Amino acid sequence: MSDRVFVYIITNKANGTLYIGQTNDLARRMMEHKNGLFQGFSKRYGLKKLVYYEIYDNPMEGFARERAMKKWNRSWKIQAIISMNMVWRDLTDDLNK
Repeated sequence: MSDRVFVYIITNKANGTLYIGQTNDLARRMMEHKNGLFQGFSKRYGLKKLVYYEIYDNPMEGFARERAMKKWNRSWKIQAIISMNMVWRDLTDDLNK
């Protein structure tokens, strides 16, 4: 089993509502978000579009990064997204390549 952790940002549209999360299986987690399998913030706001992610080999680093990013102001989050994904494309399909 891999210790790899993904920290990710999902949204409903470009410059829309943002959600930051972490998981050890990003493809699975995105399937869960897209199918509304969990009650909560992401389902309530229709957040199904993966626009940013980072990969950590050390789970503690990933968890710390998620906590830090959740404290960022919105402009920092948007700048991170644009640095990786200028057009806010859904990156989910890239996970299976």
